[in-house]
Formats: sequence, structure tokens, C-alpha cells
Amino acid sequence: MTDGRALPGPVIGLRREREVLTVALETNRHVVLEGPPGTGKSTLLRAVAGETGHDVVFVEGNAELTPARLVGSYDPAAVMAEGYLPGSFVDGPLLTAMRGSGLLYLEELNRIPEETLNVLITVLTEGEIAVPRLGTVRATAGFRLIAAMNPFDAIGTARVGQAIADRMCRVVLGYQSEDAEREIVAAVTGGAPSRVQLAVALVRATREHRDLRTGSSVRGAIDLVLLLDGLLRLRGLTGLDDPGAREATRDALHAALSGRIRVTEGVERTPESVLDELLDGVWPADAEPPGGDAPDAVPPAPGDGPGKAAGLPSETAGPDSGESRQDRPDRAGRRGPKQTARRELQLRHASFDEVSPEVGELDEEAFAALMGADPDAAAALLADLALATDRELRSAARRLAARVFVQVGRVGAARARGTRRLTPARGGDGDLDLERTLDRWTGPWPPAPEDLVARRWTGSRRAVCLVVDRSGSMSGLGVAIAAVAAAGVVLASGERLETSVLAFSDRVEVLQGHGRHRAPEDLVLALVGLRGHGRTDVAAALRAAAVQLRSAAHADERIVVLLSDCLSTAGDPAESALAGIDRLDVLCPLPDGGDEDGALTASRTLAARGGGSVAAVRSLRDLGPALTRLLA
Repeated sequence: MTDGRALPGPVIGLRREREVLTVALETNRHVVLEGPPGTGKSTLLRAVAGETGHDVVFVEGNAELTPARLVGSYDPAAVMAEGYLPGSFVDGPLLTAMRGSGLLYLEELNRIPEETLNVLITVLTEGEIAVPRLGTVRATAGFRLIAAMNPFDAIGTARVGQAIADRMCRVVLGYQSEDAEREIVAAVTGGAPSRVQLAVALVRATREHRDLRTGSSVRGAIDLVLLLDGLLRLRGLTGLDDPGAREATRDALHAALSGRIRVTEGVERTPESVLDELLDGVWPADAEPPGGDAPDAVPPAPGDGPGKAAGLPSETAGPDSGESRQDRPDRAGRRGPKQTARRELQLRHASFDEVSPEVGELDEEAFAALMGADPDAAAALLADLALATDRELRSAARRLAARVFVQVGRVGAARARGTRRLTPARGGDGDLDLERTLDRWTGPWPPAPEDLVARRWTGSRRAVCLVVDRSGSMSGLGVAIAAVAAAGVVLASGERLETSVLAFSDRVEVLQGHGRHRAPEDLVLALVGLRGHGRTDVAAALRAAAVQLRSAAHADERIVVLLSDCLSTAGDPAESALAGIDRLDVLCPLPDGGDEDGALTASRTLAARGGGSVAAVRSLRDLGPALTRLLA
């Protein structure tokens, strides 16, 4: 800034971001503020708007924001009485801001439907919009569009199109410095300095923990201080030095942060167990409270730096490259997947040194060459690298796996064609399919109705549940096959095909429920974190799949695709759990040889009982055609 004017307050830190936003508004630029929750996007905008004299028209972005709600519409009663006159039109927030020299603030830009965002293209370029029957509305000189979005939230969001992104400047906000966060929490809560210091330390630790994909914002620290103060008063405690204060801190910590943090996919921990570990690190049991509870203690003065932390934590943050999880002390409640040291990866994969020549390095060109020469070896290596103890290598491998396995999974993304077709289904409806009935019938004559397989005309609306076996020695190529299969099933979903994905051993985990959208990249990241453990309870998995399929109320056919060798080692016989499943198809993974005869026999028997078919999957090449056949 060259004119010596003071920057707007009351924003703590974020000096560079404040300068950029102020200049953007002065030079008639539209801006998107991008960053995780709690980084001060709304506060920053309102402070700058107040300083520059702009009114703010606030719009909450969501799937219900239609073009008519954004632009405005005619009042039906006024139209009936007077016709389509300008006075009958009720301005929406967009026209209100355009006519009033205001800032249109769109919260959650990446949650707004594409057809609504397309309305803004001409407004951003030409400063005007053509409204049917009303005519062209031109924006006054002070109109600006300011949008905000959280790029790390994948639920209910979509990518912002290039046509919109190309017309806006982008200001990225990160978490503020520790001193700035302490000042924010102290200003909002009025809490004792030691409690503010403790709360901020715990919240910042959540952003760096290896098992957390998303940490808490400064709002978590504010709630933690307020809850802790209240619990201390309620329990008759005067400060952190009192017996029982640590237990009160733990209770407040769980309430304030357990809903804000997100555990990394594939890590079998609860948020509460991670928070307990963080509390042990910041305030060990039987130790003095950090910083004491002296009333005259004051937090360090906040700096006036850039207002950004070193960066957002990697979702795969973990131990240093030379340390194995077996070398670290056990943590209470920890059951995360075992990680693999570099030496073990070298022994397991002949091409490891070419793909990762140095610690923390993944050579994508070398991997691409391996993928072209031996896709199975490349996929197995990539799946194992996703759990390497080398933190940087693990992070790079997970990013690459999300791209590669989704791309390979597109092979199986065939859409259903036609309106109705003949399909086999268990039960007595339709024409008897004698061959399939005899294949599955093992009891006395006459067979029970549930043992009959009939062919009937069905509509093309189907519900498919992919059930992935994660028991036994699942690793390497087995994990890659599961990840590609899940990506293929999700990519094939659409208006006529509803999908869900489960993983199981002796218990079942829902990776994607029916009626819920999950990006295939996120699903791949969840699956590459799986490693074999526990016994195999196929019956429990099939019952859980039937529960998912029951939620597809309008489906004509409910199908389970079971990725397993079907060799149950726990629970009831799998054949007893077929109720609610119209067809059961089995993808029998045989990547490492093993008991192929036993696996194929068990798979054929179960698939015959379920009125479906079996496909042996020895490599990624087998998976694509099998998925295409089952999903077509």
C-alpha cells in the first residue's frame, strides 16, 4: 500500500491476505477466499468491506441454491394482478448486490450447483445479466463477487468449473500462528492464559497427528476453553492445579474436538483415542499442568507476520522414514494398519529402488514404465508404498494411487443399456431356469421356493453392493485389485445403478453407504489403507450388504458383488445369509496362487446358491472385463 491508509481491523494476523483482498476490491477484481474452516475468511471480508464502505449481501451456498433463488423471480400474486411489470419482480441476492454497489458474498462456492454458477459467468465478465421479461440489469460500479470455499471437504462438494475460476482471483488462507490463535481465543473467551495456552496447543496438535486427515480450527480451542471453564466451576475446582482438573480437561476435549477432527481412512481408531494420545503428549498423567494456572501469566504478544502457519497438514502425516511402528511404544487403543519399512519393501519388490531411489522420493516416470511393462507388479508395489514408514514416500504413493487406480477402474464403468432384460433371480417369480436351479439345489424334492432360480424381465434400475474381503494376508496386488474394483463400481453408478461398498473380516466396515456419494479417489485412499487381519465372516458381510440394498427402495434388482475367496473361518454358513439379495456374483481374487481349487469351489458353490456367477481374478487384466460384464 502506498497511500499510508491503515488496514482494516479487527483481524488478528493475516496481514498479507488483508492487503491482497483490499487491493483486489480497489481494482475491481472478483475474489475467491480458499481455506479450511476457522481461518477467518468471513471475518476478513467483513473487516475489509467495512473499511472500504461496501455493503455485504450474504448467500449460503448449497445444493438448494437455484438460479431463480440467486437472481430473483416474479411474485406470482403481483403478476396475476398487474402482469409482468418490473415492480412485480423480487430481486434475489445477486441483483440486490448489483443494484446496490454491494459485495455479493457466496459462502461454500463448491457446494453450489453448476447451473447456478453458470449464471455468474456473464456477470463476472460483462458486469450485467439478462433476466427474462425483466431485461438486462447492469451492475453499479461498486459491485464485486467474493466467494469462499473449503477445498478439503469432499462431502457434497464439486469442482468449480474453469469458466468461473478463470474470472476470479484466488486468495489462500491457512491456519494462523500459535501466538495469533492464542490472542483470538483469549479475546473471545476471556479465559485464563494457561487454559488458553493448553487449548491452543491441543488444537494445533490435531493438525499434525499422523492418524488425522483433518484437524480442528481455532473454533475448537474456543469451545474447549469455554467448556473447560464451565466444568471446573461445576465440579468446584479453581484451576488446572486442582485434583480432577485433568479429567475435566479430557471431558471438555472430547466434547469440543471429537466432532471436528477426521481420522484418516484405513486407520482403525476413534477420534477419542487420538485426542487421549494428544492429551498425554501435552499434559502427561501425574504431571503438572503445562504453564501452571497463575492468574498473572500473560500469553506472548502476537506477531504481525503473514498470519499463516507453515501449511496444512498432510492427510498421511506419519512417522519419520527410518522408524517402523513396531519400534515405537504401543499406544492405548491403537489398532492402525502396520506400516512397511524401506528394507522390507526392497526385499518384497524387485523394482522398488527404481521407483524410489532415495528416501522420500517417488519417481513417477519409473513407475509409469513399470506400469506399462508389468501392471500387476506396479499395482502391488504402489499399494505397499501407500503404507511405507517413509512419510514423504507414503504421501506421494497415496496421491498417485488415487489417480492410477481410479483410471484403471474406468475399464469397468459400463452403463446399463435398454429398458428391460431377462435376468436370473432367486424365488418362484418368472420362468424356471432349470440349469441354475439344479446347480444350487442340494436338498430333497421338491425344492423350497427360495431354492428356485427363475428368469424374469426386470428394469434396468439396479442396486449393487461391492463387498471386499480384507481378512487373511490382504496386501500388495490384493489391495490394488480391491481399490480398482471399488473405483470401477462407483464410477459405474448413475441414475440406473446405485452403489455401495463394504469391507469385512470378522466385522464389517461401510466405506460407502447406499444413497451417499463418495469420490472414487477418496474410496481408493480408504482401501489402500487396508491390510489383512482377522477371520473371515462372509455371512456377516452378506447380511450387512442386504441392509444396504434394502435402502434402495426403487431398485428392480439388488445385486452383491463379493470380492473374496469365500473360505469362511468365522460366523454362520454364508448360504444362510442370502435373504434380501436377488443375485450374488463372486470375484475370486487369486493373485498369489494359494489354494485355488478350494477358493474356486467355495466361490462357485456360494454364487450358485445366490443365482450368480464366478470370475477368477488373478491380475488387474482379469478385473476390467469381469466388472464390465457384471455391471453392464
